[in-house]
Amino acid sequence: MIWIAVVLVFVAVYLSWTAGRLDRLHSRLDAARAALDAQLLRRASVAQELATAGVLDPASSIVLYQAAHAARQAEEEQREVAESELSQALRAVFAEDAQVDVVREAPGGEAALGELTEAVRRVPMARRFHNDAVRAARALRRHRKVRWFRLAGHAPFPMAFEMDDEPPAAFAARVG
Repeated sequence: MIWIAVVLVFVAVYLSWTAGRLDRLHSRLDAARAALDAQLLRRASVAQELATAGVLDPASSIVLYQAAHAARQAEEEQREVAESELSQALRAVFAEDAQVDVVREAPGGEAALGELTEAVRRVPMARRFHNDAVRAARALRRHRKVRWFRLAGHAPFPMAFEMDDEPPAAFAARVG
């Protein structure tokens, strides 16, 4: 009888430890998602600000503004697509070094370009941290003990954030 009690206590402690670990992973996932959202918002805001600054040609300004606005206003289900379209718009607008030079030569252009370059550089890192947290949480949630004892509770299954986050070629030297 004592051995059964010892085994039950051991199992209870182990399950409690696993549930705590899963809770910490979910907290880490929430923090990584918040950081990713902040970086995506920063990138869209800087792109939108640059599009309205008057340093780009009208066509480029419209393309960049619409993509940035769509990324900022996108519903959660459409967020990955809208952010990918912003990445594509950034690559289209800054496809050539000449466009970067035009922005750089404008008053305040060097600072705006530096801020955009930094925002573009941080998005893939934030996305990588988020997706690493998703992978870790998924790996633990796939264990039988977690499923059988429902240790995840009612937390939704973590989903990776997949988007095109390749920087413009003209930023390659500055981003790399």
